[in-house]
This record gives sequence, structure tokens and C-alpha cells, in this order.
Amino acid sequence: MSDKSKTCCPRFNPKVWDKKSVVWKNKPFVQDEVRQIFHVPLGIGKVIMRMWEKIEAGKAKPKPKDFIMLAYDPSPWRSELYMSVTKDVKDAKMARLSGTFLTKVFEGPYNNVPKWMKEMDEYVKAKKKKIVKEYFYFTTCPKCAKKYGKNYVVAFYQVK
Repeated sequence: MSDKSKTCCPRFNPKVWDKKSVVWKNKPFVQDEVRQIFHVPLGIGKVIMRMWEKIEAGKAKPKPKDFIMLAYDPSPWRSELYMSVTKDVKDAKMARLSGTFLTKVFEGPYNNVPKWMKEMDEYVKAKKKKIVKEYFYFTTCPKCAKKYGKNYVVAFYQVK
């Protein structure tokens, strides 16, 4: 983005995802991995661009309002990324997510994730559910978050 007035991420509406229960059945995602050092991603921009190029080539782009990119960190050394798509994408690793997900919107710097996880744990507990898996939807890139003046993050907790 050479022009500072341009954004690449759509403006996020937190009301769409805050304190919702979402049920997915075989929702398609393109999946990839990012190396990390203590949960700090290395080269994430290149991985995201590689994923997006495959999605565009496969004509599987969702409408901006339907786009979600989830991150799951199985370890401090690796993160899994999931980009929503409208159909299977040739030459891409595909994942299908099914289940019930409780969501909650947070705002602030990424280093607040441990604090948000504790808050989300309490939210899930209050709903009398058990956590299956924890995902986060980072709604904008750092440049767009700075431009918009808000850095929204949505916790997507798969529950049973």
C-alpha cells in the first residue's frame, strides 16, 4: 500500500460477532501454517498472501462481510491459519470446521490475548459449556487497524 489513505481490510463491525453462538457444519477453509517464536508469528504476511492467491485462483473468495481468518496456536512454535472460502480450492490444504462456537469481541493490542483468553474462559463457563478448541479472528492487519483506530479481535471458542 503505497498510498497511506488506502486500506486492504474492510471496516469491522463488532456487533456482528460479539457474544454470539455460531453453528457450522463442514464450513470450508483453506488452511496453512505459520512458524512462531513464543507465539510471535514469523513471515505471516507471506503465508496470508500465498493463501489468498490460491483462493483467488480457485475463484473461492467470500464476500468481504463473510470473510473470516481464524488462527489456532497448538504450540508456541506453530500457528494454524484458516481462511474461509466458498468452495474447495485446488492445490490448497482444505479444512472443514463443524460445531458450536461462542464468540466475543475484544479491542486492543495483540499482547492482550492471554487476558482475553481468561475472560473468554469465564464467559464459556458462565454459559455452562466446555471448551473444545480456541481460535482467534484478527479482523484487520496492523496497518488497517492503525488507520481505523481500532484493533478488534474475535475469540471463537468451539464448545460442547
